Amino acid sequence: MFKSKRIAALNIGSSHLALAEFKPLGGGGMELVNYGIAPLGLDPDSDSESSAYIVSALRDLVREKRIKPGPIQIAISGQIVFPRYIKLPPVSGDKLRQIMRHEAQQNCPFPIDEVVWDYQLFGDVNTEIGAIMVAVKTEQVKNFTDCVAAVGFDPELVDVSAMTLYNAVRYNYGDREGCTMVLDIGARATNVIFMEQDRISFRSVPVAGNGITRELMREFDMSFKEAEDLKQAHAFVGFGGAYESQENAVADRVSKIVRNVMTRQHAEISRTINFYRSQQNGSQPTLVLLTGGSSVIPHADTFFREKLKSEVDYLNPFQNVPVNAAIDSEAVSADLQLLCETVGLGLRRCLKCPIEINLLPPDLVAHKTFQRRIPFFGLAAVGVFLAMLVWWAYFRNVSDSDDRRLAEVSSRAAERNELAARIDEIHQEQAAVRQQVESLAGLISQRTRWHQFVDILEDQLTDGMWITSLETGQAVDAGRRMRLQGLFFNDKVSLPSIEEFAKALQEHDNFVSNVNLRRVSPFQETDFIDEFLIEMTWLQTPPKEDDTP
Repeated sequence: MFKSKRIAALNIGSSHLALAEFKPLGGGGMELVNYGIAPLGLDPDSDSESSAYIVSALRDLVREKRIKPGPIQIAISGQIVFPRYIKLPPVSGDKLRQIMRHEAQQNCPFPIDEVVWDYQLFGDVNTEIGAIMVAVKTEQVKNFTDCVAAVGFDPELVDVSAMTLYNAVRYNYGDREGCTMVLDIGARATNVIFMEQDRISFRSVPVAGNGITRELMREFDMSFKEAEDLKQAHAFVGFGGAYESQENAVADRVSKIVRNVMTRQHAEISRTINFYRSQQNGSQPTLVLLTGGSSVIPHADTFFREKLKSEVDYLNPFQNVPVNAAIDSEAVSADLQLLCETVGLGLRRCLKCPIEINLLPPDLVAHKTFQRRIPFFGLAAVGVFLAMLVWWAYFRNVSDSDDRRLAEVSSRAAERNELAARIDEIHQEQAAVRQQVESLAGLISQRTRWHQFVDILEDQLTDGMWITSLETGQAVDAGRRMRLQGLFFNDKVSLPSIEEFAKALQEHDNFVSNVNLRRVSPFQETDFIDEFLIEMTWLQTPPKEDDTP
C-alpha cells in the first residue's frame, strides 16, 4: 500500500487538543504545513466523560483548518500510563519477550489482559540491558481511538506524550552530554522527563496549571471558568519578598498564589530528581527545557532557573523542523509549547526514532493486519477467476469440436453409398475405444484395490497405532513390494501387539507371506512414542473367490 503524502499528528491533552499536519521531505525530515489547537471546554479535574468533548473539538479543528481525515498518530497523557524501569540480563529474541511479559504481569497494577503494553530497550545487548515498559488500560486508550475514528481518522499509532517529547528533543537538540530534564507543565499534571545518553525516565507530578486555578477559585470565590480567565489575564510568577503591586491588587494576589503553587511543584520536582539520581544512577540536570500550556506563565523560566540552579530554556521543537511559509510565524511562536508532542509524533512516521512505543489496542492491530491482507485476497480472487475463465474457454472449445463432429457424422450417415468404407473406419475407432475402456477399467480396478488395501490396514490397526508413511517399491512376480511405517504410544500398545499386527497382515489373502517386521525404535527424542517399519508384498491382482478359504 502507498503511504500518504502527509502526516497527521494529534496530541490529546487534559484541557486541549493539538492537531498538526506535516509534509515529508526528501532528505527524511518533515515540514509543518498546517496546525490547529482547540480547548476541550471541560474541567480537567472533573469526572465528566471526555469523549463527546474530544469528538466535538476535533471536528471543529478539521472543519476550521480544512484537514482531510486519514491515517493519524496519537499521543496520550503520561498521567494515565503506568511506567516501569527494568534491568535485564543479556538475552535476546523470544526469551527477552517472555521476560518482559513476565515483568508486565508482575508489575502492572491491572490484569495483563486488561491493558495494552509495550517496551523499549536501552544499552548494549551483550552486557546489561535497560528497559522501560509502559502500560495503559485498554478501555482508556480505546476510548481515544474511538473518538478519533468517529471523526473519520484512521489511528495508526498511539504513543505516550513523554516519549514523543523525548524523540522531539533528540531530533532538534542532538545527543547532548550530561542530563537534560524536560518539564512538561500541563493542566492536570507535570511530566518530568530525564534524558541522559540513550536513556529516558519520566514521572508525572500531580501539581500543574489546574492547581493555580483551584487556588484562585478558593481565593476569589469564583467558578472554574472565571478562575481560568483570571489566570490567563493576570497570572505571573511573583518574585516573593516584599513585592506588592499597589496599582493592581488583583494581579498581586494572583502572582503570590502562582508562586505558592509553583513552590509546591518545585518541591515535587526536586524529590523526583533525587529519586532519579539515587535509584537510577542518574546525574544532576544541566539543562531544563520547559514546555506545556502552563509553562508559558510569565517568569516561570526565571523561577526554575533560580530554584534548580541549572540552565533553563523553552523547548523549541522547530529548530530542525521547518515551518511552511504560508503559516503565520507569530502564531507558531505563540503556540510553540503546545506543538512539541505533535512534532515527536510526526517524526515516528518519517524517521527511525530512538524510542518507538505503540499502545494501539489489539482489536485495531488485528483489523489493520486484515486490511493489509485484503489486496492479496483480491489477487487470489482474480487468479481463481482467470483459472475458471481458462477452463470455460477449454470446455467451450471442446463443446464446439463435438458439435462439428456430430455434424460430420450426420452428413456421412446421409451418404449411404459410402457406408461400407465408413463402417471399417468405425470398427477401427471402436477397437481403439475398447482398448481405452479396458485400460480405464484396469485403472478403476487398481483404485478399488487401493481402497481395499487401506481398509485392510484400518481393520488390523489397534487403538494407539497409526500409519505415518507408505512407500511402494519395485514390482515383483507376485505383486509389488511396500514399506509401511507407523507410530504407536508405547504405554498403550506393546511390542507383541505390533508383531501380531504384522502376523495378521501376513495371514491375509491379499499379501504374500513374506511380511516382515524390520524395526521398532523410539521416535526421535520422545520416550512415549515408538516407531515401527514393516516390509511386505501386496498382490496386484485380488485372489479369486473360489480360492478364498
